Amino acid sequence: MYIHELKKWPHFFWDQEKLSDLLIELRHQQGRLIGGMESIGFHAQEETVLQVLTQDVVKSSEIEGEILDQSLVRSSVARHLGMDFAALDIADKNIDGVVEMMLDATQKYEQPLTKERLFKWHVSLFPTGRSSFTKIRVGAWRTGPVEVVSGQMGKETILFEAPPAAQVDREMELFLDWFNNKTAIDPVLKSAIAHLWFVTIHPFDDGNGRIGRAIADLMLARSENSSRRFYSLSAQIQIERKYYYAILEQTQKGDLDITPWIEWFFSCLGRAMAKALSTLGTILYKTQFWEALAEVSLNERQRKIINRILDGFEGKLTSSKWAKMTKCSQDTAYRDILDLINRGILAKNAEGGRNTSYSLIRAQLK
Repeated sequence: MYIHELKKWPHFFWDQEKLSDLLIELRHQQGRLIGGMESIGFHAQEETVLQVLTQDVVKSSEIEGEILDQSLVRSSVARHLGMDFAALDIADKNIDGVVEMMLDATQKYEQPLTKERLFKWHVSLFPTGRSSFTKIRVGAWRTGPVEVVSGQMGKETILFEAPPAAQVDREMELFLDWFNNKTAIDPVLKSAIAHLWFVTIHPFDDGNGRIGRAIADLMLARSENSSRRFYSLSAQIQIERKYYYAILEQTQKGDLDITPWIEWFFSCLGRAMAKALSTLGTILYKTQFWEALAEVSLNERQRKIINRILDGFEGKLTSSKWAKMTKCSQDTAYRDILDLINRGILAKNAEGGRNTSYSLIRAQLK
């Protein structure tokens, strides 16, 4: 028996005392993150929001096995946000549709969540009316049964069966009334419940996971009273997707005490925020680094490579890598590097000869 078949469905309950400390810590992390981001300046905030929303779109699709081109997603997000300087590539309508859904959820978080709005999101996700090569019902509730399965074809295991299609409209009415009405439930807690409730109903033929995560993000935006996203829940869920599916299955086959699900959701969200706080440290360092070099005249190639290092350059920086990344000659690369060494910005590493490599002098800020 699944939770939606229980007599008291959908009257969830949870151990408030057990969850209160986790919720307090999440709220504290939210405050630290928002306060820290407000200190980095408008342009750095813009870049962070662009990165986070790009990650949200890419990773939420990746959880469902759909791989999107990150550069095209980034360009689409930038264009929709009016950041034309970052919109370099033209995305196809499939990517634009996913981006439009996510931005509608996070940028218009104050607007009610309605059946019509969800239908619009669904159409955005499936502009061709197909999921892969299968024709699906788009912009309307499903009319047939839905099973969530895992395993190889022919050896599938049924993880979950959604409520019958005839019940979907009524189930969604109850869900949307609860979602839009003000309650005493903290919005962060409400985000966790909303995601579980929606994916349990599974109202569409496909796309329920992505829409469910967009719904969670909408409620998180309400919890912060801000459209500016500084962390990606979907990116963290993608990393932990094995546990995500396991706890969903466990919860949907259990009773209406959803404490374990909320505990996992809070922990996952906390790890997403912790990662964002770590990124904030990098952004602050980068901002301070360039402020220290405000009076130093550098060419475009030098600025590009320094930014790559500050963003987390993988491996060792050599003159040949410099030449390749900036599309210049080996001689030009060496002159650029030597100039930065003379200015005290780069230093030659201990190994020499063919293995000669260079590092940024972190003491630059002192």
